[in-house]
Amino acid sequence: MRTYLYPKKEKWPVLTQRPVQKLDQLREGVQQTFDLVQQRGDAALMELATKFDKATLQSVWVSDEEVAAALPEVSEELKQAIEVAYANVKRFHEAQREPVQQIETMPGVTCWRKSVGIQKVGLYIPGGSAPLFSTLLMLGIPAQLAGCREIILATPPGTNGSINATILYTAHRLGIKRILKAGGAQAIAAMAFGTETVPAVDKIFGPGNQYVTAAKQMVTQMGVAIDMPAGPSEVLVIADDSAEADFVAADLLSQAEHGPDSQVVFVTNSEKQLKNVQAAVAEQVAKLPRQTVAEQALTNSIGVVVRSLEEALAFSNLYAPEHLILSVEEPETLAEQVTQAGSVFMGHFSPESVGDYASGTNHTLPTNGYARNYSGVSLDSFMKKITFQQVTREGLERIGPAVEIMAEAEGLHAHKHAVTIRLTKGI
Repeated sequence: MRTYLYPKKEKWPVLTQRPVQKLDQLREGVQQTFDLVQQRGDAALMELATKFDKATLQSVWVSDEEVAAALPEVSEELKQAIEVAYANVKRFHEAQREPVQQIETMPGVTCWRKSVGIQKVGLYIPGGSAPLFSTLLMLGIPAQLAGCREIILATPPGTNGSINATILYTAHRLGIKRILKAGGAQAIAAMAFGTETVPAVDKIFGPGNQYVTAAKQMVTQMGVAIDMPAGPSEVLVIADDSAEADFVAADLLSQAEHGPDSQVVFVTNSEKQLKNVQAAVAEQVAKLPRQTVAEQALTNSIGVVVRSLEEALAFSNLYAPEHLILSVEEPETLAEQVTQAGSVFMGHFSPESVGDYASGTNHTLPTNGYARNYSGVSLDSFMKKITFQQVTREGLERIGPAVEIMAEAEGLHAHKHAVTIRLTKGI
């Protein structure tokens, strides 16, 4: 972890830069995958599973028998933990429902807005060394609550052609029956364009590696929506002398272990605390099963000492972190100043891990500075808003003249006529 003591503000933009993502260099290969899937459909998915996942598939879909066989493999302890998370995530997202409110903007003119679930959605869930069944909860629960008619889950198979048992259990718990054995850019292609058995979806959700990220960004140019631009996971921790260095180190490493291209940032108003946290990081990282991954991520990471907590928060707002932890004596005061962050964790006993798994908030969040203009996934992410209006004869008599004048001023005489003919002819 590189360290900086009291850097001048004009240097901050350089310090807040992320590791460079070379997505443009991946586009040619991703496009080749797109072309293959569009031309050969399911056969291409099976061929690419052999090439990239070393798996020989008999079908691109998980069978009912595979799901049934996987359920007993998940321990009761883990099932109970999933139930805790399920209940909290559902409760938090259910509260995000908006009732329909009819607003009479003037007598005889009534307007309202209705939320409607996106009809077909695709959920991408990474597999491999860290099968993210928690992400399936974060995406599947709001998709259910929104009333999405069709939910396709795509996740890469293991070398034996099977899907991680906990992912299958979680899908079963969510009532998701269509589970596609596909990872990488080919999974995004299948859900975006469709194959002979995979329906094309309207919106794709979920994190992934650099190929998945590039593929998601590319399909947005082809009429398919995505949850948000995504990149490697990140956290920024602000701590004062009241923080426990071991806690801060654990929070930094919890993100560093995600991947070698993850980034963690530590900002403090105390040189002593910086030294303590560095020592704690060195001690803890040596004990991690994913030590090599975390150490690689730490090479992308920085520790910064500033003169005050207000400066620390200003630095954070410039960085716009995916996760922001306020490990300070009075987090409520500092939280009022947060304007750029995906999700905020306040106080010494709010590790980012609780948001990743079970507090209720969604852990699918904007990275790479996109917290400046994107929100994390919510119930609204799976819905579209349709506006309605109804105008009575009295209402048109009141509002019509203003519309006629405005339409004429813009030179749109047919617009004006649509009002005038009703006012003069009537019914």
